[in-house]
Amino acid sequence: MDLPLVNNPELAQPTRARIFALLSELRRPAGTDEIAGQLGLHPNGVRIHLERMQSAGLVERRRERQPRGRPRDSWSISPNALPGGDPPTAYSDLGRWLVRAIISTSISEAELEEAGMRIGRDMAPGVRGEDAEQRLYDVLTALGFQPERERNGEHAIAYCLTNCPYRDVVREKQSLVCSLHRGMTRGLLEVLDDESELIGFVPKDPDVAGCLVEFEGPIADQPAGGEADGDGEDQLQA
Repeated sequence: MDLPLVNNPELAQPTRARIFALLSELRRPAGTDEIAGQLGLHPNGVRIHLERMQSAGLVERRRERQPRGRPRDSWSISPNALPGGDPPTAYSDLGRWLVRAIISTSISEAELEEAGMRIGRDMAPGVRGEDAEQRLYDVLTALGFQPERERNGEHAIAYCLTNCPYRDVVREKQSLVCSLHRGMTRGLLEVLDDESELIGFVPKDPDVAGCLVEFEGPIADQPAGGEADGDGEDQLQA
């Protein structure tokens, strides 16, 4: 597992860096016991680290209701954190070279979108369920897009992606990279809620960000999953 290169002093501590990397890799909320089990650590120590990371704005805690007993804590990457931080230069270079190689071929944007759909299907966490909207939001957050939700009509929901983690490669050929990303989004949606539809995908300047992604169908009627600590930033805007 690659450790993240986030410019945050809390992640200079190796255990917290491992926890952050695991949550970024899972792309979904995970309980304290699960995190501890995957890393071979004691849950009590992991909880202390998670609370430090929460205070630093790196992770978010949700209270998940259980059929019996007290609610269970689950943890995910905070929408305001940037998983992976500033990527290693070699990865940025590789991404740019790959885009240049694609440009030199006859592959179409439609073919790239189909490839993106296969990636999105593989990326989708778990199975279909009532929390599909929250799962989609969690994946986009874990990828570093910093999505902001907004209702768009009675049965539609829009995400404004306030960060572009692919901006280095987007500069090489935006239409190709955004076609791949659009396909990834469609693939995710297909697995999480195949009754809903991607009805809008508006790329923006990657250095400014603000790409708009809009969905219509049952996924837009679902409330945000979990009960996050804090001021409710993850709740849908009216």
